Amino acid sequence: MGLTPLPPLACLQAFEVSARYLSFTRAGNELHLSPSAVSRQISQLEAFLGRRLFVREHNALRLTPAGETYAVDVRRMLELCVSSTSSLMARVVKSRLTVSCTAGLSAFWLAPRVGDFLEHNPDVDLRIIVRDHFGVVSPAEYDVGIFYLRNAEVPGTHVQKLFEERVFAVCAPGYLAGRLVEPLELLPHTLLVLEDAERSWMSWHSWFEKNGVPRISSASTIIVNSYPLLVELAVYGKGIALGWERVIDPLLDSGALVTASTGSATMGGAYFLTWPSERAESSAARRFRAWVVEQMR
Repeated sequence: MGLTPLPPLACLQAFEVSARYLSFTRAGNELHLSPSAVSRQISQLEAFLGRRLFVREHNALRLTPAGETYAVDVRRMLELCVSSTSSLMARVVKSRLTVSCTAGLSAFWLAPRVGDFLEHNPDVDLRIIVRDHFGVVSPAEYDVGIFYLRNAEVPGTHVQKLFEERVFAVCAPGYLAGRLVEPLELLPHTLLVLEDAERSWMSWHSWFEKNGVPRISSASTIIVNSYPLLVELAVYGKGIALGWERVIDPLLDSGALVTASTGSATMGGAYFLTWPSERAESSAARRFRAWVVEQMR
């Protein structure tokens, strides 16, 4: 069933304002129209309805009985329309975005910065899931990932390279009394070791080997299966940790940690943005990827 009979909205607006002020001149001021233009719209509405709404007297305007009844109904209808429209315009339709990344990257790189993304993208509901190994991430559970990969060829996944891996030793500022030592000189100190069943991350053994110290036997170690906890132990001066460039940079910038050795190493991998290739990418995911690239610059 169509919405008939339905008079022109402009005529209804002109009628409501004129009925409120009982003046075509004041109605015209509010509607930014001339009094004659308002009068023509009222005449058009009266012709549509087949009855008079106003009695036009010398220097005066008053509503007819039909006009009084119609004015109440029209005002109620227009107020409902305004209220419903305002409510809809104020309501932000949220887009769900699930981001997956490693514990270290989420704690030290993403957490301090993500507020900027959300401030500029208020329509996004963000969910972060932490996975230290890309191999255990299902394409169905995330929209965008930031992961360390040694092989950029990943079936079913788009990748975009962010930065090369560089791993160096870090410690609290006072742990080595401010000295920057050779890799061999780290051995008498406590090494903070990340327990990694999949061995995808660089170990102290590999790091020393790549820095010309093939066989290591440190004085003591603390083994931890959480990289953020391992870093916290380093901040509190409990030992020396391996730090990944870009991931650990905020703590170096703040002075909570300092570089402990002249050595650095890489396993030949890099950090990548990843996203599933077998489903459509959302606008929120595209914006997040662009934001990450800009932040990395």
